[in-house]
Amino acid sequence: MKKIFIVFVFLGILFFTFFGECFSGKEIPIGMAVEFMDHAACAYISQDKGWFEEEGLNLTAYESYVTGMALASALARGDIQVAYICLVPAINVYANAKVPIKIVAGTHKYGYGLVVNPEKIRSVKDLEEPGIRIGCVREGGAVDVLLHRAVDKYNLNEERILSRIQRMNPPKQVLAIKTGQLDAAFLPEQWATMAEDLGFKMLLISQDVWPEMQGSVLVVKEELIRDHPQVVEKLVKISQRANDWINQYPQGAAEIVARQLREAGGSLFPVEIADIAAKTEITPEVLLRSMNRLEYTTDIDPAVVQEAIDYVTQLGYIRSSFKAEDILDLSFIKP
Repeated sequence: MKKIFIVFVFLGILFFTFFGECFSGKEIPIGMAVEFMDHAACAYISQDKGWFEEEGLNLTAYESYVTGMALASALARGDIQVAYICLVPAINVYANAKVPIKIVAGTHKYGYGLVVNPEKIRSVKDLEEPGIRIGCVREGGAVDVLLHRAVDKYNLNEERILSRIQRMNPPKQVLAIKTGQLDAAFLPEQWATMAEDLGFKMLLISQDVWPEMQGSVLVVKEELIRDHPQVVEKLVKISQRANDWINQYPQGAAEIVARQLREAGGSLFPVEIADIAAKTEITPEVLLRSMNRLEYTTDIDPAVVQEAIDYVTQLGYIRSSFKAEDILDLSFIKP
């Protein structure tokens, strides 16, 4: 009898070890948030192709946000464990809101630009001219930080520039450009390329201002790493697979992302910009040009993350600097 009991215990351990691992991802409800931009292309591609389900992940929430700052606020909620978000808002929510997150992979480098009315602005210095109307997201956003880097790099008059900034989200900026209310705009992709499609000129891209700039990252709540590391491993694996696919099939990727972003009224479309988005056009052609300005990779350089942390500290957007390794866990990225 004792031997039979031991056999059953052993078989039970094997069952829960093997099948528990197989079904662990499926049983865990995962809330995911993404940016309404081609910055989150790997998430949109993975969702479209069913790769999350293929890996047994159970997405109970899949929400899209018009800015990284709005997405950062969502991370404070208990039902969102995973986010594809720009690096700067991720730093802000970690340092200021004390949301316990870890960056487990990059998603892309670069992805921001300055577009201008070519009839009024021929050089960056022209931004200082009286009457020039400049659009940008609110303080603390990734594009706002790029604005400050441009002021530094080109030795612009900061007070003169900042006094003319009109703070609005990217789709509102594009609509303002379309209706002649802005002369220049600091925008993330795909919005910058959409403005270019309306006749504005791309005067600067992030590569010009911030070499090796980390664009967006994949972040997870620390509890997900602690309690379900296999889920995090799958998320990073899926992101790597999607980025590889984007780089191999850029036209197909642009078509998928354009289609998903156009889905008005669905779960992928932020309700608060539905009316504005309906007046703009997100086409595969625009997306292809836009996505070609990004470098899609899950690789991430801790030194670049540290530079970003130190710079937003210098700007006063976080209270004090911290070590990049405090927010990074890159052990899930496979060579």
